[in-house]
Order: sequence, then C-alpha cells, then structure tokens
Amino acid sequence: MKKPKPPGNSLKKEGVYVVLPAYNEEKTIKDVISELIHLGVNLIVVDDGSMDSTHQVTMDLLKNHPSQISLYRHPINRGLGATLKTGIKAAYSHGADIIVTFDADGQHHSQDIPPICQPIIQGEADVVIGKRNFSEMPFRKQFGNVVMNIITLIFYGKDVEDSQSGLRAFNQKAAGLMELHSRDYGVSSEIIGEVRRKNLRLVEVPITTIYTDYSLSKGTNTKVGLKILARLIRNIFK
Repeated sequence: MKKPKPPGNSLKKEGVYVVLPAYNEEKTIKDVISELIHLGVNLIVVDDGSMDSTHQVTMDLLKNHPSQISLYRHPINRGLGATLKTGIKAAYSHGADIIVTFDADGQHHSQDIPPICQPIIQGEADVVIGKRNFSEMPFRKQFGNVVMNIITLIFYGKDVEDSQSGLRAFNQKAAGLMELHSRDYGVSSEIIGEVRRKNLRLVEVPITTIYTDYSLSKGTNTKVGLKILARLIRNIFK
C-alpha cells in the first residue's frame, strides 16, 4: 500500500476521483458524467455488465475527455458491492487523494462533492457520508432506509443517520483499508462496519437529493432491506 498523504487545508480537484457505478443507466449517465466533468474531478466509471447503451454513451464521452474519464467494465452484472470495490481499487491505484462514490441515476448534485470532501481536507474525518433529508424522502424509500439504519446498528455496531447514502468520500488511508465482500446493496452497511472495525473517523454532512420516478426505482427500499436482513441472519447460523 502507498503511504497516505497528510491532510492539508486545500485540495486540487485533480486529486479527487469520483467512482460512478453504472448498471443500465443510459437515461441519465450522459448528464451525470457531463456535470462531473464540468466540476473538474476525475471519473472512474464502472459499467456493471449493462445491457443497454450505458457503455457506448460513456465511451463517446471518454473520447472527448480522455484525461478525466477512466472506464472499467464487468462482463456480467456483479452487483453494486462488486462494482464499488472495482472502482475504489482503481481510484486508489491512480493515486487519488480523495475517493468519492456517486450514483449514476441522477439523484445527486455534483455541487455536494466539495462539502463532503471538506472534513477530509481539514483532517477531521477519514470517511464522510452525504446525509439525505429523510423528511423530504418519499415514504417507501424513507421506511426502507430507516430499516437499513437499524440493521446497520444491530449487525455492524455503528449508529449513523444515513447508512445507505450513495454519496460518500474516503481519504487515501480509508480507501486502502476497506475490505468489502458484499456484492449487492448490503455493501453500504458493510462500509459502515469497516469504519468501525478499522477505527476510522466518520462524519455525516447534509446533502440535497433529486427525487424522480427513475431514481426512486433504484437503490434501497423495504424489499431490498428485508432481503439483506435475511442474508445477514443466515450468515449468523452458517
């Protein structure tokens, strides 16, 4: 492992790598990538075996921005956990100072990236989670996320306000220490568990979220939460 760089008071955007996991996101990925390119950060796009034009759309953008975009592709769909693992490992190998995970479905604002990086830049945190406002969240999503917060507390021993947020930031030290095994949405809770096991400093920073019919069809809901819970219980009795 490389020796982590000491925190400073500022960070050039060239040192920020955004990991963008993408599975069948042809409807949104062009706008999401374009917004991030405009912000000036580096992009690690991981196409998780998409069956639509996600890969081609990304390739077209890569041709115009070869210095900012790196594209990785899983030949088959492996799940969010495996995709984040690929992306974080790739960003770390590029020498990223800060690694940010960012959903490709259009629910995040690129302008929330600087605020979630700030606690790391100031040396106050190793991992930062972008905390969504649950009161603004549609009930079915709110309930599913509350269930996952409880599951995270019970099984990983860490109480956080938004365990399932897709907008996170890691410093180089934290990225190098992450040992992720979950292949599905359970990876979000697993990351919290790694924070606790590795004695990393965690801060949550408020972010805004864009809710559309499309973004609401993605991510953690009650059904997903119950599936993850059942899997965790099965693992206990193995």
